[in-house]
Amino acid sequence: MTDPTADHNSPDEPQADGLPDDDFDLDEDYDEYDTEEGEEDAGPPGPVNWYLLRADVLEKEWYALNRWVERLRRTYGLPASVIPPFWHRHDELVWELSALHLHWLCAYHPEQDGSAPFGWHRDFADARARLREWVAASGTRLDRDRPTRQTAWPGEDPPEPIEDVFVADRDRDFVDYVAARVAERRAAEDAFYAGADPETGELP
Repeated sequence: MTDPTADHNSPDEPQADGLPDDDFDLDEDYDEYDTEEGEEDAGPPGPVNWYLLRADVLEKEWYALNRWVERLRRTYGLPASVIPPFWHRHDELVWELSALHLHWLCAYHPEQDGSAPFGWHRDFADARARLREWVAASGTRLDRDRPTRQTAWPGEDPPEPIEDVFVADRDRDFVDYVAARVAERRAAEDAFYAGADPETGELP
């Protein structure tokens, strides 16, 4: 039985070659997050609320999820109609896959009972059905992507036209996308703390 957490790059697996030295290696630089100090003694993980993560934690969670999704799709041979290359650009897919990842971590936690993995696989079947619906609705494809179509409610401005964008290097796109999201979150944090009282440190 294949372990979805085991490293098993196939000979023809695409690698993130050509990335600058200061960029992240999707397979190596974040190994530390798989074996953090004290992790073995910790209990099952709690939910990840992507809206509330600090910039440094947000970056960590993005790469941890990416590693797991990559292993998941290869372990179970999942097609792009279930997990597309550009899932990271669609919030509905991020939340679904993040929930599935946390469910997996809890199911295979040492403190869990032996039947928990069976329950995860049952829920995995339900999740695959939902993922197919999300992917079909979003319109993202194997080699190109487009924003998920939004419906304007009465009184709202109509959404801008949606066009497909061809993406030649998925790993490069992921690194750039995450860097932009982390920079946005860090800028928001800096703006928030800039309003602190310089003497008392109290926030507005």
